[in-house]
Amino acid sequence: MAKLPSLPENPHLAHVFSRFPKGVLTLCKLHDEMLRGESDLTVGERELIAAVTSAANACNFCFDAHRRAAAAFDVDVDLVDALVTDFDNAPVEPKVRPLLAYAIKLTRAPAQVTDADAAAVLEAGWTEEALMDAIWVIGMFNLMNRMVEGSGVVRQPEMELTDEVKNFFRTRSYLDFGQAAIAGEMD
Repeated sequence: MAKLPSLPENPHLAHVFSRFPKGVLTLCKLHDEMLRGESDLTVGERELIAAVTSAANACNFCFDAHRRAAAAFDVDVDLVDALVTDFDNAPVEPKVRPLLAYAIKLTRAPAQVTDADAAAVLEAGWTEEALMDAIWVIGMFNLMNRMVEGSGVVRQPEMELTDEVKNFFRTRSYLDFGQAAIAGEMD
């Protein structure tokens, strides 16, 4: 039986949004602002933070979706996979490493995040605005991961990263997805 019996077996996030639309459009607008809006972080970097945060939470659905989204914005999927399997030895840019370490620590042990953790991000060359944008993405994905896991959304079959899939992530907003899901257009 599904966690929410009114949902189909093996539900997708679109099923949850369609059945329980309260707050969905607000949440999707926030995703657009935090992941696609103006920032010192690239869209790819923000999607990478979303993927790493989701991996730290063992949320396979969100990890897969944002791994693909990061790839659509020129982040190497092999790098994403390496970060998840062996963070310390992953070939990530030195500037990005403390930002991702911050994401993992804020996700796994938020009360243990220190001034030194923030200082490492700033010393790597990021602005306070970039750090705050990262904190928004981290916090938003901790929320999303819990919504996904709590409602029983399951990992979907792996999609090949074709140009068509990449174009989908580059051109569709999160609000578009939310509106289509609520309208039942995503099945």
